[in-house]
Amino acid sequence: MGGETEQDKSSETKLEAELIEAMKRRASMGTAMKSFNTVILKFPKIDESLRKCKAVFAQFDEDSNGAIDHKELKKCFEQLQVSFTEEEITDLFNACDFNQDMGIKFNEFIVLLCLVYLLKDNANGHESKSSMGMPNLEATFETFVDAFVFLDKNKDGFVSKNEMAQAINESGDRSSGKIAMKRFEEMDWDNNGSVTFKEFLFAFTNWVGIDDTDDEED
Repeated sequence: MGGETEQDKSSETKLEAELIEAMKRRASMGTAMKSFNTVILKFPKIDESLRKCKAVFAQFDEDSNGAIDHKELKKCFEQLQVSFTEEEITDLFNACDFNQDMGIKFNEFIVLLCLVYLLKDNANGHESKSSMGMPNLEATFETFVDAFVFLDKNKDGFVSKNEMAQAINESGDRSSGKIAMKRFEEMDWDNNGSVTFKEFLFAFTNWVGIDDTDDEED
């Protein structure tokens, strides 16, 4: 991971800060989730919705190389009528190009769109629902945001190990406690004891089985 410059780091920190603020604002509105099981029950629906996103990804991957480059992403934002500055697009690209290969793979694309959804949703209040023109996908993004807000008990924009444990205990399913901690470790890849929304999303796309390799529908 040694390719990051100081500038990359500071712009990513700026983006992280914006996302945390957006998440805190969203958390103050509360969540419809009643238990962690609600999230798990939605997996099949989420999976289906994300698979449909493959067509959107393919549409913007103009050279069909399995990744969206910076130029293609800019075009994608124009078509989705997402008005971000050049700098914001670059920051998002760098933040979501997780393996830093200068291309956004399918699972990274989902994470990126969801971050855009969170940032846009907050910028315009709630009148901007479905402003990306993908209502089904946006309903799924709303589930992600809702799930994160549900886990983030102290509304600080992060999910801690204790918060994860608390959510599992409340669900009353003791056997899932171990699973939950394993899940938490999968999410907290920098091992700092708390999970950002971006880390949460990357883990989520793994859990519901989104994979770069299954190019064709089953």
